[in-house]
Amino acid sequence: MEDFQGNQGELDKELERFIELLNQLLPKYHSLLKKEQLDKAELVRLGEIEHYLLGVNSKIMEIKGQLEQNLFGKSLDTYYKLKLKAIDGDPHSRLKMEKMRDAFSEALQAGDIINLN
Repeated sequence: MEDFQGNQGELDKELERFIELLNQLLPKYHSLLKKEQLDKAELVRLGEIEHYLLGVNSKIMEIKGQLEQNLFGKSLDTYYKLKLKAIDGDPHSRLKMEKMRDAFSEALQAGDIINLN
């Protein structure tokens, strides 16, 4: 991502478009769910939408997992590598490690990270 701001803007637009399209689809799905009697075409449509939404949910969960793994998993790996260097006496690693530790602590207190211990 050499052009972070450009990529960020592009991703923001895509996410907003995704939310917009989802907000158009969900009311149709809910109206079909609430309807007491569905004809065959409506029943098929309801099934199609539901199947599609389950797939979308699965993709969202996959994206969420990748983000969590990259944000926290790789960060923790970096943190422990810095910690080893700091133990060996590298002052730059110690400073970076302390900054990361403070950031993790803030994230824990804010509820952005769940401590599973």
